[in-house]
Amino acid sequence: MPHTLYAAPLSLYSGKARSYLDWKQVNYTEVLSTPDVYAKIIIPNVGRPVIPVMQKDDGSILQDTTLIIDHFEASEGGPSVYPDTPRQRLAALLLECFGDEWLVIPAMHYRWNYNEEWVYGEFGKTALPDGTPEEQYATGKERGSMFRGFVPMLGINQATIPAVEASYEALLADLDAHFAVHPFLLGSRPSIGDLGLIGPLYAHLYRDPASGEIMERLAPQVAEWVRRMVDVTAPLSGEFLPDDEIPETLLPVLARMMSEQVPYLAKVADMFGEWLAANPDTEIPRAVGMADFTIESTNGQRIAAPFSLWMLQRGLDYLASLEGVNRDVCKAMLRSVGGEALLDFKMPARLKFENHVLSV
Repeated sequence: MPHTLYAAPLSLYSGKARSYLDWKQVNYTEVLSTPDVYAKIIIPNVGRPVIPVMQKDDGSILQDTTLIIDHFEASEGGPSVYPDTPRQRLAALLLECFGDEWLVIPAMHYRWNYNEEWVYGEFGKTALPDGTPEEQYATGKERGSMFRGFVPMLGINQATIPAVEASYEALLADLDAHFAVHPFLLGSRPSIGDLGLIGPLYAHLYRDPASGEIMERLAPQVAEWVRRMVDVTAPLSGEFLPDDEIPETLLPVLARMMSEQVPYLAKVADMFGEWLAANPDTEIPRAVGMADFTIESTNGQRIAAPFSLWMLQRGLDYLASLEGVNRDVCKAMLRSVGGEALLDFKMPARLKFENHVLSV
C-alpha cells in the first residue's frame, strides 16, 4: 500500500517533501489538503492545521518535512541526501536551515506583494477544487487573508522591503553562478541543503507567476535547478563532489546565511532562554517575542521562532560530534564564510520535536 502525502501545490514545505519523495522513489500518493482533509485527518492527528502531513502505510502520522525525510532515509535505504563527509554534511545541514527558516522572508514578500490576487485563486483551488473560479477566488481570499496577515510579523514592511529584494536578487546571482557549474549544491546529487532551498524557491518564488518571471529573467540557471528538483528525471542517482569539496561558488551563499540569519538566531536563543526561565513547564509557543535582524544594512524585527533553533541544532549537533581533522576542516570552513559565531553558539536548552510538538 502506498503512503499518503496530504499537501497542496502552493505550499512551501509541500514542495520540499514532494521533491524528496520523488527523488527517493518512495511509494506514495498525494492527496489535496481540502478542508475535509484538515477536519478528518490532519487536525485530529496533529492538533493544528498544517501541511504537509504524511500518513504512512501503517496509518501512523509524520509531520514536518525534516522528520518525513529522515524517516524515509532510514527506512528506504539506497543513495542518501546526506553527504558522508564532514564539510559537505555540515554545509548541507546549515543550508537546509537557511532555506527552511530564512528564505521564507523573500518567499512571503514576493507572494503577497507581487502575486496576491493570483494566490487567492490558488487558495480557493485547494479549498474548493470543484468550485467555479469566482467561488474559488472568494473562498481563497477569505482563507488566504490569514497568511497575508503574517507578512509584517516576518519583518516585511515598507522600510525593509528594498533590503529584502536586494538580498534576494544577490542570492539569485550567487546561486545562478553556482548552478551554471554544478547541477546541485554539492555535485550531481541533491542534498538535504537543496531540499531546504527548494521549498521557498519553488512553491513561492518560481511557481507564483510574477516572482517566477523575476527568477527566469535574473537567474535562469536557478530556474533550471528548480525544474530538476521538482520534475525528477533521474531518481536515486548522482554523486557528491569528491574529496569533501565545498565549491567556491557556494561560499557566498553560506556567507549570506552567516551574516543575515545567524545573528538573528543568536538573538532568538537569548530571548528563548529568558522565556524558558520565566515559563518553566509551559508549552513552547510559536514565537517568544520579536527579534532584531539586519539585511543589507537595514534593521528590522521579526518573530523570534524557537523552531528555527531546532533546525539550527541539527547542524550544531553534527559539528559537536566531530573530532580531530574532521572538526578542524569544518571550523576552517565556517571561519572562511564568517561563521565563527557557530563555533561557540549558546543554545539555551536542548530542543526536541516529537509527537508534533516542540519541547525541551
